[in-house]
Amino acid sequence: MIANRTARYSMFALLYFSQGAVLSFFTALNGLYLLSVGRSIADVGLMGTIALIPFVLKIFMGILSDRYALFGMGHRKPYILIGLLIQAVCLVLVTLIHPGDQFPLYVLTAFILQAGMALYDTCTDGLALDTTPESEQGTIQGLMVGGRALGVVVVSGVIGLLVQRTSWSAAFYLLAALTLLPLPLVWMVREGERPAERKFQWKAFKAFSHLPIIALGLLGALYSLIINGANELVNPFLQQKFSIGYDQAGFFTMVWGIGVVIGGLTGGKISDWLNHRRATTIAVGLSLVSIGCLPLIQALPMAWLLVGLFGLAYGFYETVYFAISMQRTDPHIAASMFSILMAIANIGTGIGLGVSGALADSMDYPITFWILAGLNLLALILLPLIFQARRNALPQGS
Repeated sequence: MIANRTARYSMFALLYFSQGAVLSFFTALNGLYLLSVGRSIADVGLMGTIALIPFVLKIFMGILSDRYALFGMGHRKPYILIGLLIQAVCLVLVTLIHPGDQFPLYVLTAFILQAGMALYDTCTDGLALDTTPESEQGTIQGLMVGGRALGVVVVSGVIGLLVQRTSWSAAFYLLAALTLLPLPLVWMVREGERPAERKFQWKAFKAFSHLPIIALGLLGALYSLIINGANELVNPFLQQKFSIGYDQAGFFTMVWGIGVVIGGLTGGKISDWLNHRRATTIAVGLSLVSIGCLPLIQALPMAWLLVGLFGLAYGFYETVYFAISMQRTDPHIAASMFSILMAIANIGTGIGLGVSGALADSMDYPITFWILAGLNLLALILLPLIFQARRNALPQGS
């Protein structure tokens, strides 16, 4: 591993910065792009669901990384490099595709791109799990969530202006360049021989038979369905209500991203301070209130405030969930177990993107936001199951 702590932290933050830069397009601006070439909001939801399938397949990527080193470079590094290169190449290729006339090809390219992203995302998580002491786990998760959100903040405003003044292709080229930023630091990684306590063991998968882990996975699917389903609709809702342009949409996404940075950096600290159960309860409340208030936007100044609040709730919820999942992984199947929990969450995202798009198309945006906000109450059923007494022999911190 990189010996210098600053360089190591920078690598994790940059990997997620690059991911956030691309996600900022596909989760916030892609809807406007597709609508501009004649596709419907239902098409936006359908594409979001299909493109996220690779993140459900992360379970197999995690097992592959846990079991097999590659090219004599270790269990994580080579897969991260391959994933980054796939993402960069697809971002260049997508400039040659017109999604209005070649929608299936556009979706396929996005699918491959997301497969590359899912690969390096899974193995970055595995590298963090392999190399981060428990005392630094909150810091690492804060840097990852914050780094990804910072990618959203920096890129969203720039991409909005870039599209407004040049073209969508210029935006894709910029994203391809940003994808390559972490490569030098990843190349510096030197993975040592895995100790016995981290050797892959199939029997470690028995952890998924424990009720608290099952409930944790269900919470991941639920929270992800809610916050990502809502996030997909924010800019199309504002465009419908206020006729905002691409540049304004980019700035709204930037404000959302600033909120996510704040929520990400505070979520881990509050979780350590209050304990995970109380932090999760706060996350549920923030999600319910912030999403439920979005339909109440009546003027642009109000929109800036409530979009930022939603971003804070988003980052807080993600960080708390990731911190719990990181702490409860079995070191024998670190990347596999974490990726399974994330894959379950991504199933929720895929469902949320499809359902929210369909609901908005048939019932309009405000009702859809209120339905998503109300779904937060289901999390209160899961909390007692997740945070059972320590006699269940689960990791501490609950």
